[in-house]
Amino acid sequence: METIVSINGKVKYKLTLDPGVWIFDDRKVDLHTYFKQEEKGNNDMEEYTKSISKHWDREIMEGAVFPPTLKSERKYEKERVLHGTFGIPFKPFLENAEPEEGASTVIIHHGSEHTEMPLDRAYGLILGFSKDGKPLIEDGPLYAYFPDGSNFEHPIRNISGFTVE
Repeated sequence: METIVSINGKVKYKLTLDPGVWIFDDRKVDLHTYFKQEEKGNNDMEEYTKSISKHWDREIMEGAVFPPTLKSERKYEKERVLHGTFGIPFKPFLENAEPEEGASTVIIHHGSEHTEMPLDRAYGLILGFSKDGKPLIEDGPLYAYFPDGSNFEHPIRNISGFTVE
């Protein structure tokens, strides 16, 4: 099985994607919780404010030194990575490929079949690359989940590439 997936067709830049390195990417999402969130607000300022507030509270309560809880948080994060089921948004990759003007469709090649979808809907795809801490070896390297999660139980599997038309 080939683990490298390409984006080609009517794009300014043809890209190759290596799902094996995405476990280290900060854009990864936990697939067990991603589609269950009722409100996926991407309010960056709100997230930043919450992050700073949490840090400020920690400094007030525990001082500016690294508390013992920071070690347990790092351990938890390591365990989560080793046993989690993750995906990554397709949007940044598709944007970096820069679809040409007039492109309207993305074809997902999987096995001997293909699935077509409108370009604007393809921006919302989530690409699954890990299940229970393991890469998708048997029917991977990628799964594609629709933006609304409607195919969560039966994602598009065996993805070998994307063609923009």
